[in-house]
Amino acid sequence: MPIAYWCILVCVLAPYFLSVAARSEAARSRYVGDPRAYSEGLSGWRRRAHLAHLNAFEATPAILAGVFVAELAGAPRLHVDLLAVAFVVFRLLHALLYIADKPMLRSHAWRMGILCVIALFADAAVYGR
Repeated sequence: MPIAYWCILVCVLAPYFLSVAARSEAARSRYVGDPRAYSEGLSGWRRRAHLAHLNAFEATPAILAGVFVAELAGAPRLHVDLLAVAFVVFRLLHALLYIADKPMLRSHAWRMGILCVIALFADAAVYGR
């Protein structure tokens, strides 16, 4: 299986790992009954982890579309794989910087990630069949 597909899997699973981090202090019974209410009461780095969790869900469709469009267009495997890996790295940085409360650096990581998606579409345009 191509590396880019593994990267998609990482992006699909990332929100769940961030959710676990956000609720790491709580007993399962505290959040299972009403997880949204529990999340609204979070503060500090746990709140930021929850927000990173929500943002990770928002980012997943972009990498899915970028990889699949590039694949369908016949873009070179190396390009697709490298851009997908770079996207994952930037998303990981984004989450870590979100939790660490570094908004400017977090925004730069987000921008670099979206540039990877744009590059996938550009590859599709250049190499498209």
